[in-house]
Amino acid sequence: MALVALGLHVAAETATAQQPAPAAAPAAAPTRDAKAMDALAAMGKYLRTLKTFAVRADTVTDEVLTTGQKLQFAGTVDYLVQAPDRLRAEVRSDRRQRQYIYDGKTVTMNAPRMQYYGTVAAPATIAEALVVAEQKYALDLPLADLFLWGSDKAGLEDIKEAAFIGPATIGGKACDHYAFRQDDVDWQLWIRQGTQPLPCKIVITTTAEPSQPQYAAVLAWNLAPKIDKSSFTFSPPKGASRINIAPAAAAGKN
Repeated sequence: MALVALGLHVAAETATAQQPAPAAAPAAAPTRDAKAMDALAAMGKYLRTLKTFAVRADTVTDEVLTTGQKLQFAGTVDYLVQAPDRLRAEVRSDRRQRQYIYDGKTVTMNAPRMQYYGTVAAPATIAEALVVAEQKYALDLPLADLFLWGSDKAGLEDIKEAAFIGPATIGGKACDHYAFRQDDVDWQLWIRQGTQPLPCKIVITTTAEPSQPQYAAVLAWNLAPKIDKSSFTFSPPKGASRINIAPAAAAGKN
């Protein structure tokens, strides 16, 4: 009886092993939550109503060594803006310092530590100027999306997934937390609740890289800054040398 029982047990195991494995359940289709997309659109619309403002961002940036070790660097970004055609940005970090000035006709990049600067022609609005600066000259200003949201350059069609995560508090302000996914990038956004839906925090994760480095920024807004007439005029510092900023495609051929 023991041998019969063993034979039946082996036969049962063999039959089970020969049965095809059940088909894997289909992956859930990406979803774009309407609340998240509506909140993003409302924030962009509100940002485009702001004529004059200043915003400071405390930033943290991951950098990955060739060994795979991830390092983290702190910094600040200060924007002074007078829409539609005046912008000044001060970018400081442990690694570099840059100043950008847009006067409605040109964008100037100044590197105080390196003592050089360069100027390129630019279109007549901030959003257009930033697109040209990045795409043509590889001048990538941090948090440039602040000036693209709410415009036809926002790229909302690139968002694959969008979700409302829940309420949160950032810098003492009540916010709503959202998460978005695009090709090669996951990003999170905290938007202030109420009649001034300003972005209060942004976290960007580069998913195309195995180490998934992140960039995070916590924003503090001033909607009534004092602006000096010289704020958007660049005067070369003493001892600074002017350089030619070549289009990125031309620079890549050298």
